[in-house]
Amino acid sequence: MVKLGVGKNMVRSIRFWAEAAGIIASNTAGHELTDFGRDLLLEGKGLDPYLEDVQTLWLIHWKLATNRNALIFAWDYLLNQFQEPELYTSTVVRALSKAATAVSEKEISQRSLEQLYDVFLHSYIPTRGRKGEVREDNLDCPLVELDLLRHTGITESSLQPGRHESKYAFRREEKSEIGHPLFAFCLEDFWQNRFLTSETKEQSIPFYSIVSGHGSPGQVFKIPESDIRTRLLGLEKQTNGFFTFEESAAVPRVVRHGEKETPSLANIYEVEAYA
Repeated sequence: MVKLGVGKNMVRSIRFWAEAAGIIASNTAGHELTDFGRDLLLEGKGLDPYLEDVQTLWLIHWKLATNRNALIFAWDYLLNQFQEPELYTSTVVRALSKAATAVSEKEISQRSLEQLYDVFLHSYIPTRGRKGEVREDNLDCPLVELDLLRHTGITESSLQPGRHESKYAFRREEKSEIGHPLFAFCLEDFWQNRFLTSETKEQSIPFYSIVSGHGSPGQVFKIPESDIRTRLLGLEKQTNGFFTFEESAAVPRVVRHGEKETPSLANIYEVEAYA
């Protein structure tokens, strides 16, 4: 509170988002930097301590959507399970309410769900203030740079008749700013989270799981199937054989060779090695 000049509520907010992004984790003494947080952001030693590389923002987005130790309901649902082509308050609030009821007996108010959606939305959509106006509320989340959500129009609200609400859609197109090392790193993280658990030790997974599986690179990054296939075709060379893509007419799949060197965070920032 003294060093950053913020109040108690802001400290709680910082702690919440730092945990959700996998930067810190709780321990017996309070909190500590995770290996991910230390390697990425430690001043003077981190790979990108000032968030200057857009791939760092994609990494933070990835963690917010997949960190099972501090999963955010809105991120998990809207990125992985929401199937409507457009997002707007009426549709999203109904979907969130139904999903929340399925996993919890505790009822969540419509207002709380609207606020939850608003937080998600404005993490990716810039605030539009009056020209020349500088206010704290207009200091946008760094993730708006990802251009993941785009405004598509206006529709009449079914929650509040007579009012209108904005519609948005995910940018579902090839994303060249997500480099091959970043894709490989997140694919390994997805594999560790979903296929190398205490219950299962899968060493190969089908292509469709990477495209549309819960918490997959295809779902979280909104990358089209064609782009993922292109990436997988070059994966063996880019990961020095750690991943291989077996393209067959029956069930295309990716094989993981765990004895080889694992894709690392450092690889993402060593562009020259993957030229």
